[in-house]
Amino acid sequence: MIANYEFTVIFNSDEEKMKEGLAFVLAAFEKNGVEITKQDDMGVRTLAYTIAKQDKGHYVYFELKADTQVIKTLARDFQLSTLVLKFLFVNPAKN
Repeated sequence: MIANYEFTVIFNSDEEKMKEGLAFVLAAFEKNGVEITKQDDMGVRTLAYTIAKQDKGHYVYFELKADTQVIKTLARDFQLSTLVLKFLFVNPAKN
């Protein structure tokens, strides 16, 4: 079933690592047929707590249309990736 999702991801604040992480996420979306309806680069922000020895992170926000099974697969892939510090998928229709 196709549903709308909001997706926020935090990458390393280093510009090169951020670009590498963003390319990884975009490639995963394309490979799995995810439609991006909005993308917003929110820039570097101070994290509330240290993640992987980082105190700053580069935030990117997306609005997506994707199959629910694809979201589960992507979540697993992003958890295993060292390029992604943190991420969150939200289905606003369920809130």
